[in-house]
Amino acid sequence: MDFVTLLQILDSTLRLATPLLLACLAGLFSERAGIFDIGLEGKMLAAAFLSAAVAAVSGNVWVGLLAGIAASMALSIIHGLASITFRGNQLISGVAINFLAAGITVLVSQSWFKQGGRTPSLEGPARFESWTLPLANTLEPIPILGPIYKELISGHTPLVYVALLAVPFTWYVLFRTRFGLRLRAVGENPAAVDTAGVSVVGLRYAAVAICGVLCGIAGAYLATGLQAGFVKDMSAGRGFIALAALIFAKWRPWYALWACLLFGLFSAIETRPDVIEALIGVKVQVQLLGALPYIMTVVILAGFVGKAIPPRAGGEPYVKER
Repeated sequence: MDFVTLLQILDSTLRLATPLLLACLAGLFSERAGIFDIGLEGKMLAAAFLSAAVAAVSGNVWVGLLAGIAASMALSIIHGLASITFRGNQLISGVAINFLAAGITVLVSQSWFKQGGRTPSLEGPARFESWTLPLANTLEPIPILGPIYKELISGHTPLVYVALLAVPFTWYVLFRTRFGLRLRAVGENPAAVDTAGVSVVGLRYAAVAICGVLCGIAGAYLATGLQAGFVKDMSAGRGFIALAALIFAKWRPWYALWACLLFGLFSAIETRPDVIEALIGVKVQVQLLGALPYIMTVVILAGFVGKAIPPRAGGEPYVKER
């Protein structure tokens, strides 16, 4: 495998890992506060549809991004009401959100655009264009470092860089701020937080809201950055893969980055079966390569990658003692 091919695969890895990383960090905030969120998939799907639809109508991708975040936030509020206020089963609430999003996106899209559940193709200012970073062309002649900077680091859409910056931001918020300390404490021992005079409900709603924002960006990226429009079920299980990556990362931001890049690599390999054949000398079915991320998800969720201990109060509604 030559250097150019390697750069192409790594470039695809980064692009394909971006929605997984955003959704994984979204789940990290929520689950660190004790709210399990199976509904990442549904939030991404709703955000993908509304961002593409609004971008197509308005001709402005940034307006579409805000619409996608709003759609995800609306579902997050529903999940918060069900699991925090009414103390319902968090897993059932998340599954219901997935079903709701899968059905309503196709229904509204067909009613709105009459294109079989799709939105019109996005062009120009209605979708995110790649950014060329400063000095990318100037540094290109430099051996190795120049191509890496221009082809791998530069040339991505803005939301790719947002996702990468979200990793240190998440680490800082969770482990270097009072808000992060309280958020983590709510996921471990909400009674102790409540005794200290801090609102458990308020912190959990804040975590769910942050989750909604990140899922909204992830969904918008799918429809307006990675692709040029919405199609039925375009999230394609990425929400569940993000959950697997979160467990694999043991609920830590930097580990989440590497876990999502690993899943992104599996997805990138699917598009280059010729490279795999050249490496191992055996013809590999494309369908098998496409199934790799999902096989890895099953392996992780089955516990074959080591013990991962979630927050102790995760999945349990908090009932204040009187």
